[in-house]
Amino acid sequence: MGAGFGLRGPGGYRGRCCPTPDPPRPVPNRSKFKLVPSSSPLFTARISIHPRSLPPESDRLLRLPQEMVLLDRSPAAVPAAASSSSTLQRSSPRVLPEASSPSDPILPYLRSINKAMDELRTGSKFEAAALDRLKTYVMECIDKYGDDYQYSTDPRLLKIWILYADAIGDFDKVYKQLEEKRMFLEHALLYDAYALFLSSKGKVLDAGKVYEVGISRKAEPLDQLKKMHTIFLKYLEKIVEEADADAQPKPSKMQKKEPILVDPWSESTMNNLLQKINVDLKKFTGYHKSNKVYPGKVPLTSSQNALRNKVIELGGRKYQIKGSPGTGAFAKVYKASVDGNTEDLVALKIQKPPFPWEFYMYRQLDMRISDIERPSFGYTHEVHVYADVSVLVCNYLPYGSLLDVINSHLVLERHMDEVLCMYYTIEMLRMLETLHSVGIIHGDFKPDNMLVCYPSGEITDETFKGETRSERNQGLCLVDWGRGIDLNLFPAGTEFHGDCRTSGFSCVEMQEERAWTFQADIYGLCVIAHMMLHGTQMSIEKVPRPGGSYMYQPKSPFKRYWNVELWKSLFSTLLNTTSNGSDAAVLRSLRMSFQEYLCSNRQLVDKLNQQLAKQKTSLCLS
Repeated sequence: MGAGFGLRGPGGYRGRCCPTPDPPRPVPNRSKFKLVPSSSPLFTARISIHPRSLPPESDRLLRLPQEMVLLDRSPAAVPAAASSSSTLQRSSPRVLPEASSPSDPILPYLRSINKAMDELRTGSKFEAAALDRLKTYVMECIDKYGDDYQYSTDPRLLKIWILYADAIGDFDKVYKQLEEKRMFLEHALLYDAYALFLSSKGKVLDAGKVYEVGISRKAEPLDQLKKMHTIFLKYLEKIVEEADADAQPKPSKMQKKEPILVDPWSESTMNNLLQKINVDLKKFTGYHKSNKVYPGKVPLTSSQNALRNKVIELGGRKYQIKGSPGTGAFAKVYKASVDGNTEDLVALKIQKPPFPWEFYMYRQLDMRISDIERPSFGYTHEVHVYADVSVLVCNYLPYGSLLDVINSHLVLERHMDEVLCMYYTIEMLRMLETLHSVGIIHGDFKPDNMLVCYPSGEITDETFKGETRSERNQGLCLVDWGRGIDLNLFPAGTEFHGDCRTSGFSCVEMQEERAWTFQADIYGLCVIAHMMLHGTQMSIEKVPRPGGSYMYQPKSPFKRYWNVELWKSLFSTLLNTTSNGSDAAVLRSLRMSFQEYLCSNRQLVDKLNQQLAKQKTSLCLS
């Protein structure tokens, strides 16, 4: 798609090409909490989970004990009167008036609720009375201060709302109330607690959707919410597998299970998928839909020249078209400034008929990809879907695509230096390793969908050591997700048929009309690597092997001064993948072999820095 799409980081998408993630937040120690005996009514602090709904370690990871600490218990924070007495007032559940604070009227309730919860934790003989008092305190507090604006973002009140939801046994009602009041929607605890409640009722699919909504809203702490969601998904998958195994009779040795074959890009499949995700789309931040045609004065379907310098209004913002960095087979991409600020640039992807699928794929990336890897796959800020057209708003990256880099060398009748080819190959291997491990196929893996980024500082040999990476060393950003495939929307074991219809990028399986999955992407990687090395698209040949088998390999030979063994390993491995299962381990092994080679010689890293600096200067001046 050209240089249209770039990195628009969540929660602050302007002015940063590679947003720095928030520092990791400490995971609370949840193992010290004692459960309220099972004879007591249900409270969030002791949510009972169906044994097959959540992992055995859910006591440590999924309950909410530390979050339910309502007061700062440090000595400096505890008034002398409060610290000198641990006796609960048993004569009346009412909050003592002398504990009231004009500046913080909720404080007396917090103290009383904490005392009652302490009593429950210790398992004393007054447990039943403490539970009654706890329920009374919670009900009274919500009745008086539940929608008090002073506490609309106070996590202490959110915790009381959670206790209240358990007290009345209707978290659905409470969640709906908080949604309507627009309260606590940026707090991860709300979604974590609600998902737990739904899980305890056996509504695990609904619980998963609650996690997704919280992540799409970037509820904080986001890292913790993503971690809980990941744990939840792993054990949900395990439950489904066990249930399937229990329900299905064991096949005999003569039986062979036929795979489910689907054309992921057929009109019928896409219509079914769009209908399937319709409810989820409406919950995602940045999704705007109207049943009317686009109401602006400038038709969005006008020619590129007709739109230049025109102003498009979307969602209260004004976008002035500055140019068209790329046009794809299905949409047009425009560079635009926002609200008259020429330094605030975005990319507008205009598509007719409207197609919200790409927005859905971006939101799946938000939820499934780790923060450190997420910038490698582009961001979208919002989508506006009208009856006649859709507009996807992403940010703009100015350095062009990997195809531009390849062509810039060919214009000078040169090929890219091998060390530069290795650098970008490592980037692509890491991309596919990350994507495929979370059940996502890009489906249109080609160099014009790879936007170029440049490290903010010099690359060192440490860059290629170990498993971690730094955003500052990111070299590519994969965009254009309109052909993306979400494996989670298909039954387990589904394989695909059909052709991507992109000249030169149809994998061997597509060419031979065989089933495929991840091969669609890894073949694209091989074509791109071949283009970088040889300056031409890849042609392959079928080579016989001993025993009557055969293998595929590129027709073009490798230069003797290249690291032939590394490149042979890459092409022979990826072009001859026979399994449709996960390829993440194979991709990782190949990536590590390239990284180890670059680390073995400091001169290679120095040369890479020189090549990147030269390339950046050349492309920026052209």
